[in-house]
Amino acid sequence: MAPRDFARGALYGVAAVSIWSGWIVVARLGLRTSLTPWDIAALRFGVAGVLMLPYVLSKGLALERLGWIGLAAIVLGGGAPVLLANAGLLFAPAAHAGALFPGVMPLMVAILAAATLHEVFTTSKKLGFVLILLGVFGIALDANGGAVNLRQSVGDVLFLGSGLAWACYTVAMRRARLGGLHAAAIAAVGALLLYVPVYSFVAGANLARVPWADIALQAFVQGVLTAIIFLLLYGRAVNILGASSGAAFASLCPALTALMGIPVLGEWPNPVDWLAIILISTGVYAVSGGPLPWRRA
Repeated sequence: MAPRDFARGALYGVAAVSIWSGWIVVARLGLRTSLTPWDIAALRFGVAGVLMLPYVLSKGLALERLGWIGLAAIVLGGGAPVLLANAGLLFAPAAHAGALFPGVMPLMVAILAAATLHEVFTTSKKLGFVLILLGVFGIALDANGGAVNLRQSVGDVLFLGSGLAWACYTVAMRRARLGGLHAAAIAAVGALLLYVPVYSFVAGANLARVPWADIALQAFVQGVLTAIIFLLLYGRAVNILGASSGAAFASLCPALTALMGIPVLGEWPNPVDWLAIILISTGVYAVSGGPLPWRRA
């Protein structure tokens, strides 16, 4: 890959994961109010779906490129991770979500991409994934003092399920050569049609009891930044770098979250966190296709 193309893809990837790094924190903050995981998901799907409906009506569902299985992967893969991750936050801390959802997801993408898209699992990618996994599990275990907690394990399983659903979305988008905005629009409108009517019938009255400030924050972060702008930037990175290489930037989420915590929360990473940040960053660079001496050779 030409250095210029890598730089473009990397710029999109870093921009996307910078938005994603704040999503988990904001969702966790919302759960400390009177909002439920289902309320937050409804705000995300409702806002994003309404905003992207004109685009889908104009461009269509791209069924001729996706097929029915690909369309299901886009719709469910774009919506299910939100529900699973928000539910997981009821059982496990945000640090676990950052490590086990966006942290492990690129490995799932690489396995699916190798099986369905025949993307090469190079030595550099293998080494990079080893470094990423060491880093994310280091953060997850350190966040819990190295102990195993059954309640938190339920949340961890939900976070891993989120990663798998997101991997299906990524591979389907790459296989169909679907633009990031088009894929985001289909996912948003699909979630709007499938989820919001059920939510409105079962638990919609709960939003009437939530302060408008809490609703506005979640609607903007979840429905605009994460559901539209993030997916657009993420799609650009995947289309330029490939499924596994573009998805690798998601592994920067735990590291960026830790770094953002310094100025925002006044929380300095401990030595284990710093080591994990270095391992993850190095692994992402290797997996994403960054220039290496043996590659130039």
